[in-house]
Amino acid sequence: MGRKWNNIKMKKAAQDKMRSANYTKILREITMAVRSAGPLPESNFGLKIALVKAKENNVPRDNIERAIKKGSGEGGENYEEINYEGYGLDGVAIFVEAATDNPTRTIGNIRSYFNRWGGAVGTQGCLQFVFERKAVFTVKADGLDIDDLTMNLIDAGCEDIESEDGFLTIKGAVESYGELHKKLEELKINVEESGLERLPLNTKEVKDQENYGKILKLVEVLEEDDDVQKVYHNMDFNEAFNS
Repeated sequence: MGRKWNNIKMKKAAQDKMRSANYTKILREITMAVRSAGPLPESNFGLKIALVKAKENNVPRDNIERAIKKGSGEGGENYEEINYEGYGLDGVAIFVEAATDNPTRTIGNIRSYFNRWGGAVGTQGCLQFVFERKAVFTVKADGLDIDDLTMNLIDAGCEDIESEDGFLTIKGAVESYGELHKKLEELKINVEESGLERLPLNTKEVKDQENYGKILKLVEVLEEDDDVQKVYHNMDFNEAFNS
């Protein structure tokens, strides 16, 4: 009984830590969006997306308001957005979006992660033909017909809908984000997750289980870094290596 409770407690602590890290990244995104284009979501596309994400992740309202004030110049660190591009083992492309108040610290950390797990940071722009940026929404597939949903969303900018594991992934051009979100609300479809994502135009198959594990570890340590907002890669999922 005691051991089981301890496991539950440890699991909850891990979940709380993940939630806290997620809050921090979302709030930083809100602050940067306000700093770059003002505190009004109707005229600030980046802020609109960050606020939707905050709502989806149940970020407390007080925290959101403080992040907006920080972005408006009421104290807080001066963060800047920097992207890092590189390759893991077997030529797997890895794109890192970061927000930092100390670029020297951030690139030092990111280089060390790549080096430790067999990769290397490349030059800026080296992955420009590997990923494309899209507006992406995830919704539960329950009771939804893909053909009907596509017809309903096509005028809002929907380009593609994919079904997997009980969820639908809706994709459209970056500039269609607002219209797609509005249309999903009108259709009373609950959005599980949304945002602007970098989707791979081509993927890499890794046949060696050891290398596969090292690439996943590299992605994991990058995601855990406080300065990193998002990590994208183009490695093919291999069910055999994940079992």
